[in-house]
Amino acid sequence: MSLRGKTLFITGASRGIGLAIGLRAAREGANVAIAAKTAEPNPKLPGTIFTAAKEIDDAGGKGLALQCDIRFEEQVQAAVAKTVETFGGIDILVNNASAINLTTTEATDMKRYDLMHGINTRGTFLTSKVCAPHLRKAAENGNAHVLNISPPLSGITQEKWFAPHTAYTMAKFGMSLCVLGMAGEFRRYGVAFNALWPRTTIATSAVQNLLGGEAVMKGSRSPQIMADAAYAIFLKSSREVTGNFFIDDEVLRAEGKTDLSEYNMVPNAQLFPDFFVEPVS
Repeated sequence: MSLRGKTLFITGASRGIGLAIGLRAAREGANVAIAAKTAEPNPKLPGTIFTAAKEIDDAGGKGLALQCDIRFEEQVQAAVAKTVETFGGIDILVNNASAINLTTTEATDMKRYDLMHGINTRGTFLTSKVCAPHLRKAAENGNAHVLNISPPLSGITQEKWFAPHTAYTMAKFGMSLCVLGMAGEFRRYGVAFNALWPRTTIATSAVQNLLGGEAVMKGSRSPQIMADAAYAIFLKSSREVTGNFFIDDEVLRAEGKTDLSEYNMVPNAQLFPDFFVEPVS
C-alpha cells in the first residue's frame, strides 16, 4: 500500500508536526494541501504556507498553499473546495492546527479561551464536517483516514491534567472527543477517525516559544517521529483501524522499530514527557 497519488488536507501545516506529516507523505508522491494562516514570514514562527508547499514539491509530492483560518466556516469550505478542484478529492484529513495558552482559570483572558476552543475543538469539528463527504467518497474504493493530533481520552478524568490550565486541556480533549464520536458515526462508511499524541515533547515553535525554550527543545524529539507514526497509521485499513488513541512510540514499536534514538534532538538527552501521557518508566 502506498500514498502515491493520495491527497492529504492538513491544518496548521506550515511548520512543525503538520509539515513533517506532509513531507513524509510527499516522499511517497502524495498531494498535500497546506491549510494554515501564515502567508507572510514571521521572525518568531518559521515557515509560511508557500514555503511549506515548496518543500512538499521538493520532497516529491504536489503541494497546495491555502491560507485558511479554521475558525471561519467559509474559509474552510473554500480551502476544501480548492483542494478537491485541484486534486480530485481528499483521502486523508489531519486535524493538526491548535492553539495553546497555559494559564490558570483566573489568568485566562476570554479572547484566549475563545481562540483555543475556536481552533482546537470547533475548528477540528468544522474541518471534519466539511471534508466528510469527500472522505466518504474516497472510502468507497479505498482508504479514508482522519487523524487528530490530540491526547488519549484515558486522561480525561485525571485532575492533574486540568488543574494547571483548565481552558487549554478542555480544548485539546474536545479534539479527542471528536475522534470518539466520529469514529462511531462514520464506521459504516469505512472512514477511520483516530488520534495521535507524542510521548515526549516535540521540538516545535510552540515548545520553543511557550513551553520552556531551548532547555526543553534539547530534551525533545523531532517532529519526524510523529510523521513516521502517522504514515504507519495511514497505511492501515480504514475499515479496521478506527477509534484509537495512538501514542507515537507505541505505533512505531508495533511496526518493529524499537530504537527511537534517531528522533532525539540531542543524543542521549533526558526526554521531557508531554502533557496527558505518562513517561515510559
